[in-house]
Amino acid sequence: MTREEIDALILKNPELSTVREQLEAMKVGAYCMHRAWGLGKITGYDSAAERLLVDFPEVGKTGHRMDPGFSVGKLEILPENHLLVRKHTDAATIEKLIKNDPVQLVKEILAVAPDHKMTATEIELVLGRLLGPAKMKKWWVATKKALLKDPSVGVPAKKEGDFELRDKDDEVSPEREILEEYYRNKNPKKKILLAEKLFQFSSVKAADELPQTDPNMPQPLHHYKASDPEIVGDLHKIFEELTDAIKAAKRLTKAECLYGLWVRNDLCRFFKEDVDSLEPTSKSVILSCSQEELNEVAQQIPQTPACLKRLLDLLSRVYAENGEWKNVTLKLLEDSTGKFTGECITFLVERGEDKLLSRKLQEWLDGQTLRSPVLIWVIKNRNSRKYQKIVKPLMTHQLLNAILYAIDREAVMSTSNRRIQLAEELSDDYGLIPDLLENANEEIARDLAQALNLNQGFEPLMKKSLLARFIKIYPRILSLISGGNVEDNEPEVSSALIVSEWSLQERRNELEDIIKVQIPANKEAIAVAKEHGDLKENSEYKMARQDQETLLARKGLLESELERAHVTDFSDTPTDKVGVGSVVELVPASGVPVVYTILGAWDSNPEENILSYKTPLAQKLIGKVVGDVVETIIDGNKETWSIKSMSRWVDRAGK
Repeated sequence: MTREEIDALILKNPELSTVREQLEAMKVGAYCMHRAWGLGKITGYDSAAERLLVDFPEVGKTGHRMDPGFSVGKLEILPENHLLVRKHTDAATIEKLIKNDPVQLVKEILAVAPDHKMTATEIELVLGRLLGPAKMKKWWVATKKALLKDPSVGVPAKKEGDFELRDKDDEVSPEREILEEYYRNKNPKKKILLAEKLFQFSSVKAADELPQTDPNMPQPLHHYKASDPEIVGDLHKIFEELTDAIKAAKRLTKAECLYGLWVRNDLCRFFKEDVDSLEPTSKSVILSCSQEELNEVAQQIPQTPACLKRLLDLLSRVYAENGEWKNVTLKLLEDSTGKFTGECITFLVERGEDKLLSRKLQEWLDGQTLRSPVLIWVIKNRNSRKYQKIVKPLMTHQLLNAILYAIDREAVMSTSNRRIQLAEELSDDYGLIPDLLENANEEIARDLAQALNLNQGFEPLMKKSLLARFIKIYPRILSLISGGNVEDNEPEVSSALIVSEWSLQERRNELEDIIKVQIPANKEAIAVAKEHGDLKENSEYKMARQDQETLLARKGLLESELERAHVTDFSDTPTDKVGVGSVVELVPASGVPVVYTILGAWDSNPEENILSYKTPLAQKLIGKVVGDVVETIIDGNKETWSIKSMSRWVDRAGK
């Protein structure tokens, strides 16, 4: 728009005088960004109609007419050097940066940002439009690692921080930043992590010298060289300090001590010193551990593939005699969690112990001692070609029984309403139950369906959905399960929920927020996403629809629960036996007494020892009297508790 055209607009609407600068930026040929339609280009101005003409190629809009005053809040005018503009004006250069110099690309994104700062989310929005959502994620992960080594870019320590393009005078090498933090820090655990980080930055492998050896093992001494010679003196000082600190460490766990030794050993190799002459050794830490402590080490060391493989390799060398490492690894696998489960299995398979592993898995399955992490691994790898010989023999109705048993056991042990991951896996994998029942007869399927119906680890709606999968395969199960109607066996669906007034109000507030705020906002998000075009490749639309499904499911659940809610002030809690509203003092067979308060269905607060009456422990206690004994299972071990005393919460609260 020309000065005269802007003057004419302001004369009609004086309020536009406050945004004159933005109007002046709306020149013909300028590129802009619309929050829904993406990148646009101003192609003209109809002075008679007082409308901008804008092309939005991403959504196929040409010559779209827009009110300049209204557009001030809708269009962001982009500078000529903005990456999204340059993608259209200088596409070859941008493609070259994307492919060959990703760090420079990010620098140029930051160069046009206010104060040369942007959050990761803001950068990702630009990258998503430059590279496309599918390519962007992998590209960005690799680029962030490269940015850490560039002194001209400040990388935030936390996700919510800003990436910053520094002036030349403010540039600090990554090594110096880490070094300063190392000397400031007094915590041994953090110093170990910083020492390792510093070593990673200040030493680089000479790739042309590397022999063909196990990539998971530390490289020989001469395969490291300093990238910043000035840091070498500090590295040697840190190496000596770590050696002394680990010897005297009292605040370090065995996992932290072992990890510190690995960092120290890497530094030792860097300085071409003899690792085996240093005390303590990694081997001495391992040999000092009981089996329970080894499990803790596996859970507490950094859960990266490199660290987990290094631990397993260390164990294979420490317990090399008579192949004892195999038994040690299998014991760790039995109680493993998370990534370590898969690493243990892979370690055994890659060393030719797949037959031993198969026998052990079958033994655990027969004895119903398969734990949730191993069961989850089996479920997720049942179609893997690499593990087919190991997993296929396990895919029977016996495995489904083990899954249900593990879920029920975890529910009984739990003192909260936290959802169980194995139950989620069973629910989300629609082909799993049919796969496991493929060779089962109707009687076996009925028994498993009844076990599912009595299982405490599923929410009512999830249980109903799973039972429907049984019925689809064996329709007669509907009449065989305890009298014929699945719904009759789910008192949870129709029975009242005993709730407190305050928790009821919280649920009502949540439902109101979903109906009045979140669902309308989601509808707008879907409408905006639709304007991007092609719904098959429209990630924003898919995400908005997923959010819609989640909101509607939560709305339905809340409405169902509120219909069943029965409010109590706990004044009718009995005094002669445990009930809803009781405060119970329990004494374990060995240990310190603990006091639990049993309140309404939505009142659980484990940190304050408040249990919902629906939790497994509360269900065991309700109806019991002083002197009665209840049993719980924690980490596979039975614990007996006697009820020492009880009182009413309402009487205590009134004091």
